[in-house]
Amino acid sequence: MQRFETEHPREKKKESSNWVFVLRNWISSVMADPRQILAGFLTVTMFVMLAHMIKREHFDSHTQTKLSTSQKAPFEGERFAEQTIESSDGLWRDDAPELKPCWSNPSSEDAFQSDGYVTFSLTDGPEYHVSQIADALVVARSLGATLVLPDIRGSKLGDKRDFADVYDAEKFMRSLYGVVRVVKEPPSKISTKNLAVVKVPNRVTEDHIALHIEPVYKKKGNIRLATYFPSVNMKASKEKSDIDSVACMAMFDTLELQPAVHGAVVSMMERLRTLSQKSDGHFIAVDLRTDVLENKGCQKRGDSGPKTCYDASEIAEFLRKLGYGKDTTIYLTQSRWDSSLDALKEYFPKTYTKEGIMPMDKKQQFLDAEAPTLEEVIDFYICSESDVFVPAISGLFYANVAGKRIASGRTQILVPADISAASASPEKYLSHYVTNKNHLAYSCFCSADNS
Repeated sequence: MQRFETEHPREKKKESSNWVFVLRNWISSVMADPRQILAGFLTVTMFVMLAHMIKREHFDSHTQTKLSTSQKAPFEGERFAEQTIESSDGLWRDDAPELKPCWSNPSSEDAFQSDGYVTFSLTDGPEYHVSQIADALVVARSLGATLVLPDIRGSKLGDKRDFADVYDAEKFMRSLYGVVRVVKEPPSKISTKNLAVVKVPNRVTEDHIALHIEPVYKKKGNIRLATYFPSVNMKASKEKSDIDSVACMAMFDTLELQPAVHGAVVSMMERLRTLSQKSDGHFIAVDLRTDVLENKGCQKRGDSGPKTCYDASEIAEFLRKLGYGKDTTIYLTQSRWDSSLDALKEYFPKTYTKEGIMPMDKKQQFLDAEAPTLEEVIDFYICSESDVFVPAISGLFYANVAGKRIASGRTQILVPADISAASASPEKYLSHYVTNKNHLAYSCFCSADNS
């Protein structure tokens, strides 16, 4: 080993000397003949160009392979998971014109004031709250009564809260100044025991108030309203009246979340947008709740008329045929994960419930299966502000979320359907509330250009 180490440098030095001797002889011969200089230069240039061509052909062959893979017929069974086409036009685009309120604020000079009070409760969830507020304000304005700030009663026994636990009470009262007088508490002489309960149909009319409510109010002095919903009717009125302005103001300019609840909504939406980096922060909100899907009305198949409910696998099929890729982020109104949702997550791995994205420090306050009012409120506002809204369940939630979205210019509302073709354009599945402009919101808001 030692001999090898001492002799190897000398052998290497000798070899190097031989190469130097050959190089010197070549340079001398080239310098002696200028034509060889040109020939040598052209030869070297030719080899360099050939090397670049070979390298580029090798790169392009790989690029072409990748392009041809992505250009296969879309929605190719399980291979759909490999496709990502969120950049397609129409998936997120929202070209709705800017809208401005076009109702006239009711004048305090036109309203008379009586001595009685109107009390009521907000019940069943935020999609009902919007309509209940509108009906109560219309009744109180028509009667000249003082409105008592409502409490909030959830769908489950014991889920009772103050108005200020969910909504901004001060903002609510300020917005109604000069329209309806509002107090936080009724006088001590009034109790629920001596109040006359009056049933009020949603979107109550002046005629109904005159015939069925005013006589009771004049006789009893104070009344308690119980709103009921004979049908979901959110279509615009053909004729406008003073109470329409009150209803517009009530539905779109009175309810705002109180700071803590608003903060929870904001933090969850920021989380969803962070998870949606590959689609420029866009995400889809889907109103899909397993407890509703299990109802008999949702389990009917093959009956005449349109379907009213779509399950997780059907929503997955619908979205993928519209062109949403595997990196699409989806928020579900389902609070906690259920195995029936796995079919949706298989196609769209970035599918989340509140439980999955709510900050740990907020879960104890806002996630309560026994008192779900705050969970429902969070769903309503996230669905109202998402980039795309998909109502897997037809009903009042869909109708009132659509109204809020139209008012804010977020008209990308895609109504599910069974698509027989391999693919389809999202524009074909826009809500009729948007395409026909027949939602009540369009009678409350008008184009900024025409205002």
